[in-house]
Order: sequence, then C-alpha cells, then structure tokens
Amino acid sequence: MRTLGIFVASVTAVYMGLTAYENQDNLIRTFIMPAVRRLPAEMSNNLALWSCKYRINPVYNRQDDFNLQSSFFGRLISNPIGIAAGFDRNAQALHGLKDLGFGYLEIGSVTPVAQKNSATKASMFDLHEDWALSRGDSFHSDGHYVVMKRLRKVLARNDFKTVVGVNLGSNRTSPNPSRDYAMGVKTFGPVVDFLVVNATSLSKPQGPNSLENKKKLIEVLTAVNQARTQLQQRRNVPILLKLSPDMTLDEMKDTASIVTLRKYGVDGLIVANSASTRENLSGDALKERSTKLIAQMYELTKGSVTIIGVGGISSGKDAFEKIQAGASFVQLYTALVSEGPDLVERIKQELSQLIREAGYANVREAVGSNYKHYLPS
Repeated sequence: MRTLGIFVASVTAVYMGLTAYENQDNLIRTFIMPAVRRLPAEMSNNLALWSCKYRINPVYNRQDDFNLQSSFFGRLISNPIGIAAGFDRNAQALHGLKDLGFGYLEIGSVTPVAQKNSATKASMFDLHEDWALSRGDSFHSDGHYVVMKRLRKVLARNDFKTVVGVNLGSNRTSPNPSRDYAMGVKTFGPVVDFLVVNATSLSKPQGPNSLENKKKLIEVLTAVNQARTQLQQRRNVPILLKLSPDMTLDEMKDTASIVTLRKYGVDGLIVANSASTRENLSGDALKERSTKLIAQMYELTKGSVTIIGVGGISSGKDAFEKIQAGASFVQLYTALVSEGPDLVERIKQELSQLIREAGYANVREAVGSNYKHYLPS
C-alpha cells in the first residue's frame, strides 16, 4: 500500500510538472497515461476526477470547427461531445471538465439522501485487448442538498456557460422511487439544462418481469412529468431516459411506444448505460452493442426522439459511427480515464474531418444517415 501511494504521488507530481510544457499532450500520452493505466481502476478514476476538480489539467480553448455546432434542446453548443454520468457524480469538477473542451456535461447519479457505494470496487482490465471498466454500483451520491449547493456556486459564475444536466437516482432503501425522481426534478429542474432518468435502475432482470418493468417506467415518467409541470414559470426542462444495452427487442418496442407519446414527456434517450449482464461493463466492451441499440431505437422511434450515444467512444471514428447510427450527440467516460485529457480535442478534430470527407455540411446532416448499416442482421 505504501509503495502504491508513493507511485501515485510520483505520477501526480510528474503530471503536474509536464503540464507546464508546450508539448504537454505528447508527454502526457507517452509517460503519464501508461503509468496511470497500471493503477487500480478506482484509483485511476479518482486521479482523473481530482485533476479536473483542481484544474491541473491542460486547458483546451481552441475554437471548435463550425461543422460540429449543434442545438442541444434549444441551447447552442460548439460540439456534440459530452461527459457521461458516473465520472463527476457530485458536481466537483465542472470547471475542469469544461477546460477539456466538452460541449456539455452530465453529472450524477444524484440521490435525494446521501448514500455510499455498496458494491465492490471497480476494476479496469484488458478484455479481448480492449479497455473496459467494471464500474459496480454507480449510485454513490452526496445527496441533493450538497450537490445543489455546488451547482449553484458554479452556475452563478459569469465565466461558466457550458450546458449542464443532472442524472437523477433513487436511494437504494427508498420505498417510493417515483417520489425520489420527482424530488430530483423539483430540486434541479429550476437551474440545470436537462435531467436524466435511469431506466436501468427501475428494471429487474430480463424475462418475465418485463411487463412489471414497463409499469414501473410509466409510473416514474408520469411522476417526473407532473413534477416538471409544477416548476416555477412552468420551466420545461428536457427529460431524457437512459437505457440499458441489455434490452430485449420486446423491451425496445415497449420503450419506443412510451417515449413517442407526448403525455409521458420524454424529450430524448441516452443509449446505453453500463451492461448489467457482466459486472456493469462499460467502455469498449459495449461499443458495438450500444451502436446497434442506437440504430434500433432510431428506427423504432422513426427518428422522432433525440438520441445521445454512449459506450466505447475513444476516437472520432467511434463518435461518427454512433452519429450515423442515429445519435445526435455522444458521451464518453471510460476512455477519458484511460486515454488522458487531450482525448476530447482529438475526437473533435477527427470527427470534424470525417464529417467533411463524407460530404456533410455539419454534424446534424450525418445523424441517422446510415442507421440501417448498424441494425442487427
């Protein structure tokens, strides 16, 4: 343990020193990130979060290419790349994440009452030579009050204009998840740019419980939409539903039939969460699966519901595939921990080039342009 502590301290010290040099990106990729990948996943994740929290990362203020610009539920953003929920669960690193060049940020999941992570520690490992992160229970949370206090402090600053959303969660011991989600809408709805409901946290395993899962989902969405209508000045904050990559075709059809009905008030989908079938895997292990699911949901909703694609994005090519499959925006998390702070800039530059080479004027024209190619055969 002492040796590990010295190793972490050394990596951090060298990292901070390297950020002072002009060619810092190459130095970080060559020297720092190989060392970081040798750390336990939880420690790697905490180190990445810590560097964003205290803003010791490089600041990327290069103007994004115009063809990446898009409207995010009425808010103009300079690029479609966001950070997924799970990285900054408690709104501790918003400024540092903005410095990395993300177009929008999602924090959480945030539960009404503070709760600790009950699952085993995460582990990062090589799965078929691809990086994957086994994240365990993602619902460690400081609670509504503490997170809201941090959010207000950040959003009140004139130099912070980035789109921010909150992924809502319910407490493990809660007897009424619908009430927890409604409380989240009432708490964060007046100040953030979008809210996310985790469908996976409502579901039991696939199979005979699918009908019960559908009823639970409708119950939660009804409560959430009702809470939104009661916000001051009737603020119509967008509500997004986050799906599991483990869904069966019947569950996809059920979900599509729900989200396309206006009465449930779903404005978009996030496809997909970490997989529950194998230790909550995320990252490269989910890339192909999530891209297929994006294409399926795009087809089932006839392109009428905005989709955010997440799962295994570590390059502009990965992002472009998800966009062509039907995603209007994308998110990453695991690759940021394993690849380093310049990843977002690299993805944006490669994505912009791919859009031009494909003959599109902008990223919006590429959305769903090749979704049939990604449908399961």
